[in-house]
Amino acid sequence: METHFGQVEEILGGWREALGEAFPAYRNHVYRVLHFAFALRECHGEEREKMIIAASFHDLGIWTANTYDYLAPSISLARDYLRDTGRENWVAEIDLIIEFHHKFRAIKTSGLAETFRRADWIDVSKGLLRFGLPRETIRTILKAFPNAGFHRELVRLTREEFKKHPLNPLPMMKW
Repeated sequence: METHFGQVEEILGGWREALGEAFPAYRNHVYRVLHFAFALRECHGEEREKMIIAASFHDLGIWTANTYDYLAPSISLARDYLRDTGRENWVAEIDLIIEFHHKFRAIKTSGLAETFRRADWIDVSKGLLRFGLPRETIRTILKAFPNAGFHRELVRLTREEFKKHPLNPLPMMKW
């Protein structure tokens, strides 16, 4: 099991100050999502790199834009990174992965986005949703990359959002 993704560390390192105390929790979430994704689908080369980039940015807007309606800010950060690193041709696919990673229903237009969606749901549900992954695989990944308060923070943010917007407390969710 990989315990270090250099590109994740590089990307998140640039946002360490914005993440503040949430840095280890978010980093571990990114690592868990990647491991679940790679357990669901064999990814090499560009596919693997796309997953790493999408994972690094997918929820980052929570902290950089200080909002729970974070998909657009997260997508914007990913686009900037892709443009700055000469990967403009990946923008549409990374946008799709981030935009629909909280979709309730399957993404039929992109196998990569669907794999990422499932991986994120496995982590957010703490393995209650498995999408065919063995329980032992999930337990091993969860143990290797501790929660570090990530889910507790999501619950806190959801409560805050519910107070502000009781009719739409989860603006990132998609049908």
